[in-house]
Amino acid sequence: MQGGSRESLATLRDDLDAVIRSGDLDLAALAEELFDVVALLDREQSLRRVLTDPSRSADARAELARELFAGQVSEAAGDLLAAAVRARWSRSRDLSDAVELLAVEALIASAEQAGRLDTVEDELFRTGRIIAGSPRLRAALSDPSAPAEHRLELVDNLLRAKVADETIRLVRQAVAAPRGRSIEDALDEFADVAAERRSRVVATVTAAVPLTQAQRDRLGRQLAEAYGHQVQINVQLDADLIGGLRVEIGDEVIEGSVLSRLADARRRLAG
Repeated sequence: MQGGSRESLATLRDDLDAVIRSGDLDLAALAEELFDVVALLDREQSLRRVLTDPSRSADARAELARELFAGQVSEAAGDLLAAAVRARWSRSRDLSDAVELLAVEALIASAEQAGRLDTVEDELFRTGRIIAGSPRLRAALSDPSAPAEHRLELVDNLLRAKVADETIRLVRQAVAAPRGRSIEDALDEFADVAAERRSRVVATVTAAVPLTQAQRDRLGRQLAEAYGHQVQINVQLDADLIGGLRVEIGDEVIEGSVLSRLADARRRLAG
């Protein structure tokens, strides 16, 4: 993606991260809704051009998207799609690419919640290598003259009960909608998304009151600088904390709460 599209994609990924952190949604279902939208945008190029038309205002594009998908997708998916069409894209195709990436990230996050992130990353890599190493299989899965349902049935027969559900869904996406890529290249891209998510440091932050977005962003920057990785922040509330924060990263606990400072003071006084 060119500069403007890269910036728009980065903002959308932040929006999706906020949805994932909320913990209130079925992320696999969200991913499926977004995959369906990608398929529509790929089929209807004129719609894609309208939704990315810079001569229309961002509000007009967002309103059109909301009207189009009203009753068809969840509120969370609708909000993400409205944000996507509000953004500026260097090419109309970049909108489809961005929505597909959001779908993949939502599904990968679903696998992470289920404790299958490492498994899915490994399975995507191995499946891509198997396909690349078998010309007959690659040809069968890539044949544009074969009905899509036949190719997807082949995927299911090969992988059912052998890999995670998320892996099967992503392989099906790569086969049904290569979108100008080879199947193995698509699977490599999906595996990279899983690897990026796995490499993130996760911090559980306990606070007395909810953090504002500005506080989250500032804390995220501080932790990323300290640990050398992007840090995903999960916040839980504890009114007994009184004030301040307690940050847990793996086995490490960073105490910054009023409660801990009072405890330290009591220990010093007790001497």
